[in-house]
Amino acid sequence: MTLQPIDIETLKSRGISPERLEEELRQLKTGFPYLEIIAPATAGRGILVPTDSQRKEYTEIWNRYLADGGSVLKMTPASGAASRMFKDLFAFAQGDSLTPDTDFIREFCDNIERFAFYPQLEETVKRLHGKGIAELFAEGRHRDVVGALIMPEGMNYGQLPKALLAFHRTKDGSRVALEEHLAEGARYAAGKDGVVKVHFTVSPDHIEIMKAKIAEATPRLEKEYGVKFEVTLSIQKPSTDTVAANLDGTPYREDGKLFFRPGGHGALIENLNDLGGDTVFIKNIDNVVPDSRRDSTIEYKKLIGGVLIWAKEKIEHYAGKLEEGLPSRPQLNEMLDFLRDVLFISDDGAAEMDDLELADYLYCKLNRPIRVCGMVRNEGEPGGGPFLARNADGTVSPQILESSQIDPANPAAMAMLKNATHFNPVDLVVYKKDLEGHPFDLREYVDPSTGFISQKSRKGVEIKALELPGLWNGAMSDWNTIFVEVPGSTFNPVKTVNDLLRPAHQA
Repeated sequence: MTLQPIDIETLKSRGISPERLEEELRQLKTGFPYLEIIAPATAGRGILVPTDSQRKEYTEIWNRYLADGGSVLKMTPASGAASRMFKDLFAFAQGDSLTPDTDFIREFCDNIERFAFYPQLEETVKRLHGKGIAELFAEGRHRDVVGALIMPEGMNYGQLPKALLAFHRTKDGSRVALEEHLAEGARYAAGKDGVVKVHFTVSPDHIEIMKAKIAEATPRLEKEYGVKFEVTLSIQKPSTDTVAANLDGTPYREDGKLFFRPGGHGALIENLNDLGGDTVFIKNIDNVVPDSRRDSTIEYKKLIGGVLIWAKEKIEHYAGKLEEGLPSRPQLNEMLDFLRDVLFISDDGAAEMDDLELADYLYCKLNRPIRVCGMVRNEGEPGGGPFLARNADGTVSPQILESSQIDPANPAAMAMLKNATHFNPVDLVVYKKDLEGHPFDLREYVDPSTGFISQKSRKGVEIKALELPGLWNGAMSDWNTIFVEVPGSTFNPVKTVNDLLRPAHQA
């Protein structure tokens, strides 16, 4: 592709090299290879199912880590508006019917008093229409009520970030999702000094309103939980945006300029890389419950944190032995068993290596970022799944895959997908420092071949969009990984507004 002067200017302003542009256009033309999966990760084969005694042990390890001054941070991806959460309401508000015309809208209207935002909506409806919700419903004006919730002239919920939506009732009113994440962090991520460090990734458009809510909420929550909050924000870097293409693979342009889109949540590996904190918990903004239903979440947050610290200390112990000199063959075999039986990393050729080769192989595999990921039994909820997959170096290791990464024309692979027992609820804790105590450059552990291409509509034109390797998928491909079974009670996402009617969100 020959770059025009305007292209060079566009790339420079975004911090994107011409070489990366060429590579992205090539990927948009050729696509990405499917991953070779060996088996779904299951209980005992890739997924740890802790016993009662193990749960107690790991929780104690986590509590000890905090008491010893361990560095902890909670990261919550919270970018973008909540428009998809209200898709059905927008369709109704912009349609021809004044009264509910789908089961979704009927469920919303029939249960409207159960939503945490109901009192504010009642005030908004009275301001806009001079009457309350019940009166408008009685007059068949349901559309006016829905509009008061999602439209800019009302509460503007259709354009606010999920972080600022009222999710749950409290005895004094309600809490937005951001407040619930702060409250959650207070119960498992308070450092020895009583400080809870929380980081939200946000859209540039929402920074100021997020800052205002944080300033208003933190003093109140600090008093309630007896902690101090240190809350930081970051945006997805423009340099991680990806170029869009026409369906024939040529660059898509608007007003003569190359058009770039956010590269998906995989771009947030840059944000994670920039963060402080040795240990970082990661969970989506919409997966949070009220205080009255939080005990299970806290129990398993501490548990996966304890598994992480246990694994870290085990890795440091073995690495120390390797650094002291060449261990005996039985010691090397013990380390190899740890890789196979705990980290589920296997290499058919490892047993044939001589001692020096095996020691190098072991140290290389041990000295990587670590993640422990909660996995929920598959009960029909959407989400990527845990598998044992082949890596570029020929080894097999645990990976979180999306269905789009598995070849639909491969009957064996599709059978493994169908027989998967668990899915990924995005509930993980990571350790970011190497064996010398220095932060890893997490960008070096991304598998660039694990992105994918989606088709989008842009101003009536169908375009190809390039999604970067997902944050907990290919962006963490070359990490040491442990999957731990966690109960479904820890996974309560809010994908549509009516999900807030589920028992888990009713305080």
